[in-house]
Amino acid sequence: MTTLTEVLDHLQREGYTTDFNLKENCLECHGNLLQIFPNEFSVDKTYRFEGMTDPGDEAIIYAVSSSKHNIKGTLVNGYGTSSSALTHEMVEALNKKTL
Repeated sequence: MTTLTEVLDHLQREGYTTDFNLKENCLECHGNLLQIFPNEFSVDKTYRFEGMTDPGDEAIIYAVSSSKHNIKGTLVNGYGTSSSALTHEMVEALNKKTL
């Protein structure tokens, strides 16, 4: 799997069917009706992509699950200069589980 699309298709087949949106202090989904906070989810897998010539092409896919909310999905975000502003708790939640 070498492209974002291939990885997202693979994860969808593994049951990661929800598309999460990254907010400053939580993940949102289902039209922003559900908010999942750092202590309520786990990062199961990560995939990093680096642009060959354009640093703006750098991205990371998080495969995220929450047993509290019985949900699995993906979060796609830029990293490096294009990463989002996050609370310390969100940074810790995303990073500690990806090491």
